[in-house]
Amino acid sequence: MKSTKKYGMINADKEGMKEKMKCKEQTYIIENCNTFELRDIFECGQCFRWNKQEDGSYIGIVRNNVIKVKKQENKVIFQSVGEDNLQELVTEYFDFNTNYEKIKETLSNIDENMKKSISYGKGIRILNQDLWETIISFIISANNNIPRIKGIIERMAKAYGKEIIFENKSYYTFPTPYTLAQASVADLRSLGLGFRDVRVYETTKMIQSKQIDLEKLKQEKDFEKVRNTLLTLPGVGPKVADCILLFSSLKRWEAFPIDVWVRRVMNELYIKEPNENKVKKEEIQKIAYEKFGSLAGIAQQYLFYWKREA
Repeated sequence: MKSTKKYGMINADKEGMKEKMKCKEQTYIIENCNTFELRDIFECGQCFRWNKQEDGSYIGIVRNNVIKVKKQENKVIFQSVGEDNLQELVTEYFDFNTNYEKIKETLSNIDENMKKSISYGKGIRILNQDLWETIISFIISANNNIPRIKGIIERMAKAYGKEIIFENKSYYTFPTPYTLAQASVADLRSLGLGFRDVRVYETTKMIQSKQIDLEKLKQEKDFEKVRNTLLTLPGVGPKVADCILLFSSLKRWEAFPIDVWVRRVMNELYIKEPNENKVKKEEIQKIAYEKFGSLAGIAQQYLFYWKREA
């Protein structure tokens, strides 16, 4: 690891006062990582706060950190301004303690369809995203498109998050439950949430008041209990719940989110119903668990990305 001791600044509005905190500039380099492709990771539908730059790198906001990541030959280079130790943050967030080569080998042996989809999205990694941020982000994602989702989240972060200066540009952290709970429904509506404003407002209040305790949720072992708890949150239906389970720090790989692309690919490859709209989600779930077991969610990402992109 290479790191520097320079300092950037984080600014946060608190009751009309500017709070300034020192945050380190750091660099961390990983060599010979076989499962790490920027486009596969950041464009597969699991995250909304990473954006491609002109030089091919991506910049994103993770907790109280701005991270820039790029690939040069066999090296993955991370640069950051933030509060956390970059190596530790990257290891957790990008799931470097998981052997994706072994997962790909296991799934490839299931059938040729999986083998083909994995060869297309071979650089995918499932991110360990903050649970609170993932909940709100995927409520916003309902019946929405990615550019609009990103725009809403950025406006929300700018209004209620903390400012971080990185490469002479302002970035904003995702608001905490406390800060977002200060927003009224009208405030949220002004950010462009549409019908989701009340849902975000009510869910924020439930989490801020600990009516739903996210720390306890992380510790719960029973998959169905966690899923059913998520389903009590306004704006969280089955698909959003499964996205939260899969893409957040809950890390439940058995979750299998079903959208139009997943329905389509599962029907084309395994069900073969002439009328795609007749295919029931229960049938898709049953096949997914029978074929992919505890790796169903990762299999879903390969299939989804392959079908949507290719």
